Amino acid sequence: MTTQKPVFKPHVSSKKKVPEFTFKSLSLGIILGFFFAIGNAYLGLKIGTTISASIPAAVVSMGVFKVFFRKSTILEHNIVQTIATVGEGLAAGIIFTIPALMLLGDAPSIGRIFLLSVLGGILGVLFMIPMRRYIIVEEHGVLPFPEGTACAEILKVGEKGHKSAIMALWGLLLGSIFKICSGIFGLWTEKFTWILHPFEKSNFSVATTPSLLGVGFIVGPKITSIMFSGGVFAWWVIIPIMKMFGGSESIIYPSTIPISDMSSQEIWASYVRYIGAGAVATGGFLSLIKIWPLIIKTVHVGIKELFSGFGSNRILDRTDQDISLGWLILGSIAIILTLWLFPGLPMNLTTIILLVIIGFFFVAVTSITVGIVGSTSNPVSGMTITTLLLTCIIFVLLGWTERVYLIAAITMAAVANIAICMAATTSQDLKTGFLLGSTPKLQQIAEIIGVFIPSLALGFTVYILNEAYQLGSESMPAPQATLMALITKGVISGDLPYTLIIVGVIIGLLVEILKVPVLPFAIGLYLPLSLSAGIMVGGLISWYVNRHSKKEEAQEKGILLSSGLVGGDACIGILIAFLTVIGAIAPEPTILTPPFIGLLAYLLLAGIIGALALRKPRKN
Repeated sequence: MTTQKPVFKPHVSSKKKVPEFTFKSLSLGIILGFFFAIGNAYLGLKIGTTISASIPAAVVSMGVFKVFFRKSTILEHNIVQTIATVGEGLAAGIIFTIPALMLLGDAPSIGRIFLLSVLGGILGVLFMIPMRRYIIVEEHGVLPFPEGTACAEILKVGEKGHKSAIMALWGLLLGSIFKICSGIFGLWTEKFTWILHPFEKSNFSVATTPSLLGVGFIVGPKITSIMFSGGVFAWWVIIPIMKMFGGSESIIYPSTIPISDMSSQEIWASYVRYIGAGAVATGGFLSLIKIWPLIIKTVHVGIKELFSGFGSNRILDRTDQDISLGWLILGSIAIILTLWLFPGLPMNLTTIILLVIIGFFFVAVTSITVGIVGSTSNPVSGMTITTLLLTCIIFVLLGWTERVYLIAAITMAAVANIAICMAATTSQDLKTGFLLGSTPKLQQIAEIIGVFIPSLALGFTVYILNEAYQLGSESMPAPQATLMALITKGVISGDLPYTLIIVGVIIGLLVEILKVPVLPFAIGLYLPLSLSAGIMVGGLISWYVNRHSKKEEAQEKGILLSSGLVGGDACIGILIAFLTVIGAIAPEPTILTPPFIGLLAYLLLAGIIGALALRKPRKN
């Protein structure tokens, strides 16, 4: 006897029609998308990561609409944050790849950056459409989508009673204060590192940012512990072994110094990250195999729709309507032809075919990955590295080793990376919309409209930052783009460490054999240990709350508090980025206390979240 899954009921009923895609929501979303694109471009080129824009956009939307408009709906706020996150997604896609072309001496024009950004962004939205029904709907309750769930909670508390709103506001306030103290005033550092000298100078580090604590609580103890296990395996097994047996003075590519002279961080950056990229690719491939029957089915339905016209006789609920799969196929073909035939783009037909296959594959991978760890911790650069590796290897096998093919490979990777990043933000937005009862079709259209303004802004932003700081310099290192340029030259010249990538593939297969979820483990292997450890603290607090309170109310309060933490951290993070760009504050504040103070403050924050979640309501 099989048990049927209970039907999910969204916040706004599918039978109810409320204002959603309005001029005010569209306008505010475009404005916020512009600013989030610029702020995240700066952050990504400076420190190699971006901040999720969904929660800050939702908070700003509620504030602006409350001041300037008498009435607004929760679904209008959702459209605002949906469009605003486009700026974040495009920024991540651009900064990981376009600067690599600059570093290789083939700087694309602002017009070309705009074209690549728009086409890649729309492709990411379109490729996500057939994934939605499986990843968002059928896997509801399995994939937590931390930022998407947090954003939905933030928006819902605006319509609930003051008690729920107070929980979210407490989290928002705590996250904001913590971020201000560390990011502006420098009262403590945002990363604690303890070097284990007897253990081959390995280290234990914790990133002490409120958003990681919130993500860990929302994801829960199981996934966070698997991620942390991957990080421990990398930093306390692989790195010490390398350090122990790499004591000679010989230099092993891709590093430029002997292993004996390298720190744990340098060994991770030079070697372990390649192993992690191989494991992430394996986890993604295995995940794709599991949903392959659904993909085949959706492609079949799309072809059937295409040949039967664009009108559909099926009557679907409002909350189950997507952009027609016929439009998906025609739109994708139009983008492919543009990339192939547009004058000046160094992409031949082989490159375009690779783009479609690899792009679609990693759109599926990233949609599942952000469902596990969220957008902020999504290892997009690992997927882009794999994309670039596969492309370059195929080029070498075909004998295409001239410079023009090197540029073509990175240009293809740029479009694929933009599509991957857009799919990540789209999946989070669609999860928020699913929980709230939004119309998926309107969200997808909003994402496509929101692509154009940030795409134009990002070209100017990259050039301005390059002129002011010089990309690849100590002031603006552009870490992912520097790695992309190194990999491309390495493959074409035949010096890439393929063994490390194969080791990562084997590790991923072994983890699958042990019936451990591969992607969380691989993500922990790929990411710095500090991120996995920071998230693990949130998972431990979630476990503690569940153990000491059997009531769902405590966990719900914890999620609201955690949602506020993510929102507060992200809001202040964006503010710091803008203040830094205009020169109001220093890029890195002077830290006034020893490193352990930051760790103590982080643990204190975790304890406060746990105590507030377990606190019993007062009896009237």
